[in-house]
Amino acid sequence: MPQPAAAASQDGVRSRTVSRSCQNPPPAASIHVAGATLAGMSRRLRLLLTTLAVAALLWLLFAAAERALALAQRFLALPAWLQWTLGGLLTLFAGIGLSVLWWLLRPRRRRRPAPAPDRSSLEQRIGQLREHGADTGTLTAELGELDRRRASARIYIALFGEISTGKTTLVGALAPHAKLVSDARGGTTRHVGHYDGSLPDGRSMVLADVPGSRETGGEAFEALARMEALRAHAVIYLCAGDLNRGQADELRWLADFGKPLLLVLNKADQWDSTERELLLARLRRHARGITSSVLAISAGGSERYQRQLADGSTESVERQRKPAIEPLLHALTRLASQGGEALENLREQAVLAGLHERTGSLETQTRAEQAERIVRKYARRAIVGALAAVAPGSDLLIQGVLAAGLTRALAELYNVKVSDVQVEDFVQQARLTLRTGSSIVLAVAGNALKAFPGLGTLGGGVLHAFAYALIFDSIGRALAASLAERHALDQHDAGARLRVLLTDADSKRLRQLAALTMDAVRQRDTTD
Repeated sequence: MPQPAAAASQDGVRSRTVSRSCQNPPPAASIHVAGATLAGMSRRLRLLLTTLAVAALLWLLFAAAERALALAQRFLALPAWLQWTLGGLLTLFAGIGLSVLWWLLRPRRRRRPAPAPDRSSLEQRIGQLREHGADTGTLTAELGELDRRRASARIYIALFGEISTGKTTLVGALAPHAKLVSDARGGTTRHVGHYDGSLPDGRSMVLADVPGSRETGGEAFEALARMEALRAHAVIYLCAGDLNRGQADELRWLADFGKPLLLVLNKADQWDSTERELLLARLRRHARGITSSVLAISAGGSERYQRQLADGSTESVERQRKPAIEPLLHALTRLASQGGEALENLREQAVLAGLHERTGSLETQTRAEQAERIVRKYARRAIVGALAAVAPGSDLLIQGVLAAGLTRALAELYNVKVSDVQVEDFVQQARLTLRTGSSIVLAVAGNALKAFPGLGTLGGGVLHAFAYALIFDSIGRALAASLAERHALDQHDAGARLRVLLTDADSKRLRQLAALTMDAVRQRDTTD
């Protein structure tokens, strides 16, 4: 009987081998055999679980069918009017349920690009701002940069993202021999730097390294980064983990301009494959409806680690990690294959849309400055006309001409058409407001004059003149704010703002009105 002995011997050898495997790792063949055994067991287990699941599902379907038949029999036994009522309610609830289900599961629409204005109309608006004394140098320079890049026929790629996500390191990986282009605006992460590079198919590109967002005190740097992102043909949004709320908002803002956008997870080698897939799944949820390109790369760079020496001591060693950016290179190559004309059209739309926003902001600021000058002019006229007044509000009929003129001037500034009836109604409402609040106006004016040495002893004429300055300044500011927000002469809104301003004891504003009043008084005394 040699076979049992041999088997026993083999078992002993196998037992010793297993015991030794605690000290030494098993060879690859042993791992393969064990894995096959476990795989076979898992297949049997999966088959058993699948059979149980199918049986449970069939039982549930049978129970549901039986219950449905029972309900149908009970439904048919009901009176006709009750059948129609319950049937209508069930149809209504089913329709609502299907609508909610469709709303939850419907495919999201692709975000529409921000509307780009016509360039000629944009240039006309910039010219009008220039005529009104606004500083339009940056807007004109932006249009010049748009033309210059179009003529260069080069593809510009902007690297956008928060600080410490590895943008500069990625520039080095994409263009290891890059040189700073002559039109660069600096070479640090606090400025925009342009670097020459090339794609695997030989196409040239210019990489824009922009300042990182969320930098302390870096609002101006963030503005630089956003403007450069609009100038580029495509944007790489770089992150080093899951997106926070600020990053998600930035991603949506970039997507609103409709240009190619890549969401790239950098430093992907710091997670294992399972963690990386989970993180990419979360990023794809963030990017749903924004961009379909979500990639994982490692830009490389340097890292430090502790190495143990033969004598038991340790030393800190710095080494360079090899970049792994092939998915990004393939994505950029696909983008470049669309042709320069397609990318240029999207880039031009984004630049013009951004200029539209900036021009609108400058128009708002310029109108506010013009409104301030108009209000100041009419406040001064009211002071001159009220120096001999007995009490503020008692001769508002005399000042009604000024109030109507102020209303028309501000409405014209904000391009709001108003009729004579609307102007008269607003002046009448302002008169009623001032009559009910005349004591408050006098109190505010008197306290303000006492706060400035020498003004409180100049008599009632100065007090009344200052009160009229406060009245017309409040009317003008309330009306200008309402016109700017409502784009119409809303009497109730302007009246509510007027009541708040009449009781506002802001020292800076009152100091300006006091200075305006004293200038008018000095001019009157000089004339007399």
